[in-house]
Amino acid sequence: MQNELVRVLIVDDHRVVRQGLRDFLELHAAIEVVGEAGGGAEGVALVRELVPDVVLMDLMMAGVDGITATRQIRQISPRTQVIVLTSFTDDQSIFRAMQAGAISYLLKDVSPEGLAHAILAAQRGEGVLHPAVAARVMQEMQPAGAGQVLSPSGEHLTERELDVLRLIAQGKSNKEIAEILIISEKTVKTHVSNILSKLHLADRTQAAIYALRQRIVP
Repeated sequence: MQNELVRVLIVDDHRVVRQGLRDFLELHAAIEVVGEAGGGAEGVALVRELVPDVVLMDLMMAGVDGITATRQIRQISPRTQVIVLTSFTDDQSIFRAMQAGAISYLLKDVSPEGLAHAILAAQRGEGVLHPAVAARVMQEMQPAGAGQVLSPSGEHLTERELDVLRLIAQGKSNKEIAEILIISEKTVKTHVSNILSKLHLADRTQAAIYALRQRIVP
């Protein structure tokens, strides 16, 4: 049996942007574009009607902006994941979007392959951050004492755990990591659990940020 398609809703106030996103995504075998909206209010209404798996959300729109729309979408449809797709990297936009419930924050210069990867990852409940955004998130974490929790380097991880951490930072899923390292998916899950425990991290996104911060990956 084939896996169900990831159902995507596009919310952006520029028609050309929406069309470009639709044209690419409709070529992807695992993704189905179920609708598009030209503003936040319309996007929220379509989420009520269509209940998509993933919403691609622009931030700066007239009327109901992307942050407000994201918050409303997460309230009415918790199963729907929101990926912010914007041109803005200022702290206010980043942290307000994440606080509103966005799972990923990407810039509009993302490659088509990178966007597709983020959509599939979001459907699995995994977030993806643009490197510039990840750096800002890490800076925000530091004053809260993250530097006291995170080790200054990864030497206390085993070599295999470091391999897994590098692949997490590259956005690989557990299945993809298992195929690359030629180990079972169950073993990957064990390594991920050990990594999070040793580094005192909450999730894969924090692990990816850690790997970038400590230059475990470029």
